[in-house]
Amino acid sequence: MRNLNEVIGHADQFCKQQGGRLTEKRKEILSQLIKSNKALSAYELIDAYKQESGSDIPPMSVYRILDFLEEAQLVHKLKLANKYVACSHICSDHKHEVPQFLICGNCSRVEEISVSHTTISDIKKSVKNADFSLVSPQLEINCICNRCIPDKDLMQD
Repeated sequence: MRNLNEVIGHADQFCKQQGGRLTEKRKEILSQLIKSNKALSAYELIDAYKQESGSDIPPMSVYRILDFLEEAQLVHKLKLANKYVACSHICSDHKHEVPQFLICGNCSRVEEISVSHTTISDIKKSVKNADFSLVSPQLEINCICNRCIPDKDLMQD
């Protein structure tokens, strides 16, 4: 990934283009998510913010910041874990695809990958055929990352 200042600078410009503002507190929360190897809860972000800045930030402020960052497509909320990750495409100028999150059940590392429109279309059809309505096409898959597999040769496809 690019260096932190470059990513934050890109996010700042993106917010300005959209008519928003990336305040210092928003930058700090986004920075904590970018620096993290895993998804973080609002309370983990509060602790990280306090460690970094030496000052407290109220939980409601963090939730408002996360709502802003999520609406700006700079972070994603993992619904199953109720945690947040920085978007891996902050510095990309292309339209965001439907994200799929691979979440390591051992170390909580998260990797964002894109899902093809064909796959999402197939999922929508299956959901409709089951008499349901799709609320969000975001996929979260529990996995074990290669760093956490003790002996990769023992794992089979």
